This record gives sequence, structure tokens and C-alpha cells, in this order.
Amino acid sequence: MKSIFILFSALLLVSCYNQERNCKDFKTGKFTSETEIEGKKYTSTFERNDSIQIETYEGKIDTFKVRWTNNCEYVIQNINPKNREEKKPVQMKILTTDSDSYTFEYSFVGDSKKQRGTVTKQN
Repeated sequence: MKSIFILFSALLLVSCYNQERNCKDFKTGKFTSETEIEGKKYTSTFERNDSIQIETYEGKIDTFKVRWTNNCEYVIQNINPKNREEKKPVQMKILTTDSDSYTFEYSFVGDSKKQRGTVTKQN
């Protein structure tokens, strides 16, 4: 009985823990993003102000419109899409933050398949 009480108490403490997220610190600035898809690592750099994000990936530069839905979630959409895939808006959610980085989750709007990555703010 004592072990059940200890287990229940531990689960209660863990379920009540909510890590603080300082998402406002990452709304603007210069960043490096890393994500892994099917075992392959992808890295890009971008600069974001409140409503525009300019990203460089493999020598290609894209500009995205940024719409914040709350302090830790936003949607990006390519301003000059070159194909049907690039027209799809992407939902971004900041999951955790540190002093100079955050972990995020993203997916195409309406898609249930989510990917994760990390972003580091450049000085």
C-alpha cells in the first residue's frame, strides 16, 4: 500500500510540473534551425521580425509571412511559392525554451503528422 501511495504522489507531482516558456524572447532576431526527418538532419538560418521571416536553406532564400496565434504559436506561409507544396501554411508551436534556444513542433495546417526541431538564437 505504501508503494502505491509513493507512486501516486510521484505521478501527481510530475503531472503538475509545467515548464516556463519565454516565447516572446524568440519573436524577433537571427536564428539557426535544426530538424531531423527520416534520419536526415536539415539545417537552415533565418531572420524574423514580428510578421516576416526570411530563411536560407541550401543556398535558397524564401520569405514567409508570420502570423502569431498566441505567444508560443504561429503560422508561416511562403510569400512566393513555386509549387503546390510551398503554398501550404505551416503551424509552428514552441514547446520549451532555454536562454538562447527553443524546441518546436510543426506540421502543415490541418495535418496530424508533426515533426520536431530546435532553434538557436544567434547573437
